[in-house]
Amino acid sequence: MTYVIIGAGPAGVVAAETLAKTDKGAEIVLLGGEADPPYSRMAIPYVLTGIIDHGGTHLRKEAGHYDALGITYRQGIAKGLDVKGRKVLLDGGGEQPYDKLLIATGARPIKPPVPGLDLPGVHHCWTLDDCRAIEKLAHEGAYVVLMGAGFIGCIILEALVERGVKLTVVEALDRMVPRMMDATAGGLIKDWCVQKGIDVKTGTKVTKVESRDVGGEDKLCVDLDTGDQIAAHLVVVAAGVTSNIEFLEGTGIEVEQGIRINEFLETSVPGVYAAGDCAQGPDFGGGFNVHAIQPTSTEHGRIAALNMAGRVTPYQGSLQMNVLDTAGLISTSFGDWEGGPGTEMAEVLDAGHFKYLRLNFKGDVLVGALSLGRTDHMGVLRGLIQNRTHLGPWKGKLMEDPHRIMEAYVAHAYA
Repeated sequence: MTYVIIGAGPAGVVAAETLAKTDKGAEIVLLGGEADPPYSRMAIPYVLTGIIDHGGTHLRKEAGHYDALGITYRQGIAKGLDVKGRKVLLDGGGEQPYDKLLIATGARPIKPPVPGLDLPGVHHCWTLDDCRAIEKLAHEGAYVVLMGAGFIGCIILEALVERGVKLTVVEALDRMVPRMMDATAGGLIKDWCVQKGIDVKTGTKVTKVESRDVGGEDKLCVDLDTGDQIAAHLVVVAAGVTSNIEFLEGTGIEVEQGIRINEFLETSVPGVYAAGDCAQGPDFGGGFNVHAIQPTSTEHGRIAALNMAGRVTPYQGSLQMNVLDTAGLISTSFGDWEGGPGTEMAEVLDAGHFKYLRLNFKGDVLVGALSLGRTDHMGVLRGLIQNRTHLGPWKGKLMEDPHRIMEAYVAHAYA
């Protein structure tokens, strides 16, 4: 049996390791598209802050780890699939045969249609090569423009602030972290950043980037739709990500926002599975979504590998959850925090201390929550949501005072 995994991120690595332990003696090939060993993209900002070095991003740090498990790591980029012949077609020529295949190609940064984003000094913060370029330009006192204040953008923001740059953040939507925070929380995060000396422009778009001589120094000039211009040594683009699925065109594999998978993480083509940021799989609420977060990726990889090896294991569905540190302000969101038809919401706000808690209920079940400025009882929130706990009379108590979440949890955990 030859298992091939396209993609050497967290989903791919966990899948390869699970296959090695589950089907001993099988041939396992892990295809990675970069020269660096398999690494975590989410660790790159910690390189920029100096907490870890480049090697600290590697998913497995022991020398010979993959060889010891019988996993062959091969550098290569998939440009297509021959699903009838069961072959991965590689960029630059060559192919990789398989008996069963896992697609874990992840995602890539979106490049907005803005003139000038190909200029030197404009970078994403997605690969270790990006990291190396940013390290050279984001020196103390450098002027930096960050395009995007979403989840990934705010992680990068934290790293840039630690490097002592003079930072301007430009976000096209009306608040920071708009897909994770409501207007109240997003507005508070902006206020927090402004107090930290960060210039934050929400509801604003970059229209053009040019290279100009500014006071005898070659700098980038960033034009905004407000008519303002910002001079910068570095522009970092963090405008979201999109799944790497284009190479599947013509294969018959069903794709939407990502690769559509069933509860066993198998695609519409038998013997081909998908996991991680490229997979549109079952979610906790009963739908099918791409949840581009590392806990979902690693669990996808494990479950997919078990099913590939013949150990039938249904996936219970991913819970959308995020924990973010924005210049020292912690924010979290779990599940259906936005609510909608048939839901009720309770919130408590202490804007002066940057504290906020919002709970969303469907009937007497907590279905979503978000918080700002607190780290206590976050596991309790997640547990109540994931366990679909029927709160009974405690629902009313939490509607009156959302702070009583621990009391509600204890009341049901030991009932």
